[in-house]
Amino acid sequence: MLRSLYAKLALVLLGLFVLIGVCFVAISVFSTEKYQQEVNQKLNRELAGLIVAEKIVLRDNRINQDALKDIFHMLMVINPSIEIYLLDPEGNILAFSAEPGKVMRKSVDLEPVKKLIGGHPALPLLGDDPRDKGGKKVFTAAPITQGARLEGYLYVILGGETYDSIIQKIQGSYILRLSIRVVAMSLLVALVAGLLIFAFLTRRLTRLAAVMDGYKSGMPPEESDLRLRISDPPDDEIDRLGATFTQMTERINQQMDKLEKSDALRRELVANVSHDLRTPLATLRGYMETLLMKDESLSAAQRRDYLQIAISHCERLGKLITDLFELAKLDAQDTVVHPESFSVRELVQDVVQKFELTAQGKHVNIVTNIGKELPFVYADIALIERVLENLIENAVRYTPEDGSVSIVMEHEDAHVRVLISDTGPGIAENDLPRIFDRFYQPDRSRKGKAGHCGLGLAITKRILELHGSSIQAQSAVNSGASFTFHLPVSPSE
Repeated sequence: MLRSLYAKLALVLLGLFVLIGVCFVAISVFSTEKYQQEVNQKLNRELAGLIVAEKIVLRDNRINQDALKDIFHMLMVINPSIEIYLLDPEGNILAFSAEPGKVMRKSVDLEPVKKLIGGHPALPLLGDDPRDKGGKKVFTAAPITQGARLEGYLYVILGGETYDSIIQKIQGSYILRLSIRVVAMSLLVALVAGLLIFAFLTRRLTRLAAVMDGYKSGMPPEESDLRLRISDPPDDEIDRLGATFTQMTERINQQMDKLEKSDALRRELVANVSHDLRTPLATLRGYMETLLMKDESLSAAQRRDYLQIAISHCERLGKLITDLFELAKLDAQDTVVHPESFSVRELVQDVVQKFELTAQGKHVNIVTNIGKELPFVYADIALIERVLENLIENAVRYTPEDGSVSIVMEHEDAHVRVLISDTGPGIAENDLPRIFDRFYQPDRSRKGKAGHCGLGLAITKRILELHGSSIQAQSAVNSGASFTFHLPVSPSE
């Protein structure tokens, strides 16, 4: 029952209103009692003095018992709450208007009596209640004198046993009862209004919780019947919470899509790796078994051919494994690029020299076109060398005899643009967006004689991403292919 925020707020509000009501009743009872005591004491302050002024209490220097009894009887009839006591100069009780056995004190403290008689103290002023050993009540008093001599005091209690009970005080005060009823009704109305306001304020939070529960059970927020209505910009914390939840769900959905794609790529990667590893291994095993079975019947030239083929497949396996480790290292989060200033002109010339013999053997011409006053670039020279090697090697591999490979470098603002193109068979339009995917192999017409594992372009793209750059490819069937990327100019330039 108390698991919802609304129920908890309602319970807290109810407890607060009950506490306020109890405090108000207590304060009202206390203030009403003090007010009644003050009014009673002010109205009857001269009562004892008037009785004494009639000189009927003392006669011939003795207590007039008959007159005292008449006074007691008359006042008890007129006002039953009044109690009269005759005190001697030390405060001892000599006579009283009460039934025998009810008076519990033999004397009264005269300090409050003297204070009331001698000045104008703050009212209500309480004195000892003879009927209660520890009780205090409002009173009035007057001295009884004979000439200049003090004979005693007339001590009048103004609130007797009739008003001792709080319940009796409430029942005897119409104003107090009316005030309590008004406060009770006001608190009830305020409670109902507070509950309605809480329900209005928490309705969006309730809807948000329902959407979250639905999302937890597998229902996307956009398909839920409880749509989130969020102000733009958010008005309050609930709007901000809803906006954050919406952004979070979108991010989670995107990450889930990425995970699904990554899982699909992983399965494809495993399949491609298995295929690329199994083919050279099977070929290598076949030639090695042939050598073992036909060792005596094979000539030296045949044996040498078999071994060369086996070595070429071993080199292919080694290159594939090296590329896999290199790509895994580049994908690691702790990969650190070490940029430095260097001449990209000299680096391109060094890489071209590595492929000169291969290109000459295929009658492929490598042409470099480097702009004048080409500035230094700021990058990791070892990684950029790997990029150039991958792109030039692919260009030479896919370019037919008597073709050409072109390398163009130009200074553009804060970058150096590098363009590598070939005159090979080109790439189909539907294959072009996927050539940078791992193990993706386009049309067989672009596959070299030594085979192609499909990791070179993926490594190239990853290296350029680590440098904050990208690579673009343009091609058409039978029109060659070109690859373009940019390197930042060195700050020293």
